[in-house]
Amino acid sequence: MKKWFSNIGPGTLVTAAFIGPGTVTVCTIAGVKFGYTLLWALGLSIIACMVLQEMAARLGVVTQNGLSEVLKSQFDNKIVKSILLGIIISAIFIGNAAYEAGNISGGVLGLSTIIESPNISLGGFAFNYLSWIIGVLAFVVLYIGNYKILERSLIVLVLFMSLAFIITAIVTKPDISLVVKGFVPDFSSEKLFTVIGLVGTTVVPYNLFLHASVVKEKWNTPEELPLARKDTIIAISAGGLVSMAIIIAGAAILSNEVNNAADLAKSLEPVFGPAAKYVLSLGLFAAGITSAITAPLAAAYVVKGCLGWQGGLKSKQFRSVWMFILFLGVVFSSLGIKPIKIIQFAQVANGLLLPVIAGFLLWVMNKKNILGKYTNSKVQNAIGFLIVLIAAFLGCRSIWKVVINL
Repeated sequence: MKKWFSNIGPGTLVTAAFIGPGTVTVCTIAGVKFGYTLLWALGLSIIACMVLQEMAARLGVVTQNGLSEVLKSQFDNKIVKSILLGIIISAIFIGNAAYEAGNISGGVLGLSTIIESPNISLGGFAFNYLSWIIGVLAFVVLYIGNYKILERSLIVLVLFMSLAFIITAIVTKPDISLVVKGFVPDFSSEKLFTVIGLVGTTVVPYNLFLHASVVKEKWNTPEELPLARKDTIIAISAGGLVSMAIIIAGAAILSNEVNNAADLAKSLEPVFGPAAKYVLSLGLFAAGITSAITAPLAAAYVVKGCLGWQGGLKSKQFRSVWMFILFLGVVFSSLGIKPIKIIQFAQVANGLLLPVIAGFLLWVMNKKNILGKYTNSKVQNAIGFLIVLIAAFLGCRSIWKVVINL
């Protein structure tokens, strides 16, 4: 058991990052609106996540550098390098700011079930003070830098919530034949945004940068790649199982719309009864605050790598980045927009950014001057290229649908 725990690595961090408020919300909504019919999209997302995160982990272990550092080293032309870094930084800032707003909104969504009327008026504007409380808590933890104990405690709470969904999925006694049919692809236009949301909540672009950066803290030589690969596959498979359980549990909710935590909690009622909303509130808060700490840190690591900053977690430059991302997340979360809408937008934004970041990763993974014999195989390239194409197709269809509806 001790040996098993010693081999648990960054894969768990990646899973904990994507099993957040966004996953709970988007997967529940997918189940409520479309039953089991979008299980195929989630299955595709899990495979894509596994393939791309394995590439990121391999890159980090072999090169002992993060994705942004490696990309930066591949261009000598200053103009091209500046454009590339500008695209990466812009994508991460946009994606992480939206994701952070969703994380904080998830925490608010949980607390608002217990604390009534969390809005206050100031100068003609209404603010949700719970967003600022969560933001201050995340700020203190990040500023001190000693967040591991808190993070592990919150992950335990998130795993508790995940176990509740798995039990609930079993208790609802789903029709197995309908569940199997749910893995048949369906690209109906009314399901498009939910499909992109499922992709965005599972394959999180900033996790590719985060994984490549932190994996070297666990493993230092290419000979340890099997351990890194095993860690990635097991952790993401477990996260995928939880996500599927949430969709199945959501399909049992006798409602057509989800607007708040009380609606989400209906999927837990078969197991917890009247206490369901409190169980979900605790889980959503845990998921929200954990991800609210992770997302700004990931953005800071990316910018640090792109701009070649020196210094550790307590350097002024590093802190300025995560402070900015955290501030944006708090502001957007507190503006009175429905938390469910913010969380959905964050997942769609991630889905749109995915083909850009995944394309960069796929290109780097074929550089022999970087990875030597550890470059992608033909099969890995084929799967990776297919993932980028599908992500780009879904993104383009989403943009086109928005344009024609203007």
